[in-house]
Amino acid sequence: MSNQFITLLGGAAAAWPLAARAQRAPVIGLLGSEIDPHLAAFHKGLAESGYVEGRNASVEYRWAEGRLERYPVFAADLVRRRVAVIAAVGGIPAVTAARAATAAIPIVFQGGFDPVESGFVPSLAKPGGNLTGITNLALELGPKRLEVMRELLPGAKVFALLVNPDHPNVEAQSRDMRVAARLLGVELRSIHARTLSDFDAAFASVSPLGASGLIVGVGQPFTGHTRELGQLAVRHSLPTIHESREFVAAGGLASYTGDRAEAFRLVGLYVGRILKGEKPADLPVQQSTKVELLWNLRTAKALGLEVPRTLLARADEVIE
Repeated sequence: MSNQFITLLGGAAAAWPLAARAQRAPVIGLLGSEIDPHLAAFHKGLAESGYVEGRNASVEYRWAEGRLERYPVFAADLVRRRVAVIAAVGGIPAVTAARAATAAIPIVFQGGFDPVESGFVPSLAKPGGNLTGITNLALELGPKRLEVMRELLPGAKVFALLVNPDHPNVEAQSRDMRVAARLLGVELRSIHARTLSDFDAAFASVSPLGASGLIVGVGQPFTGHTRELGQLAVRHSLPTIHESREFVAAGGLASYTGDRAEAFRLVGLYVGRILKGEKPADLPVQQSTKVELLWNLRTAKALGLEVPRTLLARADEVIE
């Protein structure tokens, strides 16, 4: 990852003053769910603020791989290593662990949650303390994902919702989805998966419930295992929608999501600004509100489905 990015940005880095490169490179701690496809966007934002990994900054990566219990251990390790900034990009569990580990090291978070409601900052405009960050739409889009599936399958009466019962946002997520289901006149049946090992049984349980389609909930372990989810959706011939575009690339039918690439770029930008001396308390929490709808028409054809023109017209990207 780092070598590839250094190659891309080497020309820009070569123009920096020698004195700046001679200084001790700050160490950034990155706490996430998996090796994220949006890392390039993070490094782009970092470069926009004057830092390139391997030149005048280094990054300590810690990937939980969908295992929530790893976050506190990894966060404590980053604090022991005295990193200059922690980028907590694994959603609520990552931010919770980072905040519990340190009140001194700046933390820049990213995720599809309300940081005020979650208790991370007192307000978006004035976060105070050592936390700030970027939010993108995720939890709020759950009802829209159900609406998309209802439009795709107008005759369907039952849908399934896959959630992690241990995730901090499960109650809010389930509540909003139940309200949406009532408004759409369909039933919603919840199925559970706490870890990757639960996925097979969860997918196998959808058909016996009489559900015609599946909405994958937000958060981990689903954020960290998009490829596995996409493969299971294909194997079970199950129309499924997810929050991540990587799910569609892996063979899943559809995704409706916030623009995580832009959110990651802004995280990199904020990390760089903090390395230059700005305080997280003075950097307002930014909200990325762009959303994108993706379809995999190869999967739709394999499922015997025709995506309505109204849905295709709203698509930001279509795999044919």
